[in-house]
Amino acid sequence: MFTGIIEEIGRVKNIKQSSQAVELTIHANKIMKDMHNGDSISVNGVCLTVTSFSNDEFHLDVMPETIKSTSLRELKNGSTVNLERAMSPQGRFGGHFVSGHVDGVGTVKNIKDAGNARYYEIKADAEIIKYTILKGSVAIDGTSLTVFVVSDSTFTISLIPHTRAETILSEKVVGDLVNIECDMLGKYIEHFVHSRFSNSQEENKTSITYDLLQKNGFA
Repeated sequence: MFTGIIEEIGRVKNIKQSSQAVELTIHANKIMKDMHNGDSISVNGVCLTVTSFSNDEFHLDVMPETIKSTSLRELKNGSTVNLERAMSPQGRFGGHFVSGHVDGVGTVKNIKDAGNARYYEIKADAEIIKYTILKGSVAIDGTSLTVFVVSDSTFTISLIPHTRAETILSEKVVGDLVNIECDMLGKYIEHFVHSRFSNSQEENKTSITYDLLQKNGFA
């Protein structure tokens, strides 16, 4: 579990492709202090597992499906990435609940400055938009942000100078891909409501029989 508060910008040192997976080697400093094999690290919003590490770099295996369905497929040697360690129960919870399970990929459609803010309009599929609400939370490349505008096919987020300085989002240009994770609370609520509604319908269907209708004068 993550918070969406980026701890450090890392840099891809090496990408090794095999038939079974892609191994990433990432250079970092701050998050190396208490790293262990098996730790979960959010890389641009994707939860990955540390397989080995040294003083200033760590290695991760990425499955082909993850590469295919996220913006990690665009990484190359030298690419910068947002990094966050799994949240600590002793720390402050400054963002929102982020699982590191990306829901889809969006495209930066427009960038506009307004005062000290920078607005990013992101185009996304309908399956993403339906979970995106005004003033709700969304994780973009693992960064916890607030939604300011929602349309049928896009939503807009705003970055203050601090967020631009501490994440790779300041490097994004129109046409770039970003990983999107919707607020998990909304997804759980939808699942529970849909499941309850479906079960109620099924119960109603099975409880009305021909004998019941005949007994009550309807057949």
